[in-house]
Amino acid sequence: MSEEKELERELSEMLADGDNRSVEERREEERRLLSPKYEIRIQTQLDPIVEETLKYRSMAKEIDDRYDNYLKKTKHEDEGSE
Repeated sequence: MSEEKELERELSEMLADGDNRSVEERREEERRLLSPKYEIRIQTQLDPIVEETLKYRSMAKEIDDRYDNYLKKTKHEDEGSE
């Protein structure tokens, strides 16, 4: 929130005083102020959904087989069936 207020104040000053910077300089400043979007992916050996599903299936029988398609996609079908 404080960053937004700071940007708002700067904009107000620029509008009041007039901005002498070139369009390119303003665009460069805007690019610098934008936060980058990151996506972090971690590859694991074990799929936690598969592991949890197999654990639950070892304790009880699943009524509607909701996770069968997922297990087929991950090639763990034979481990999940009893």
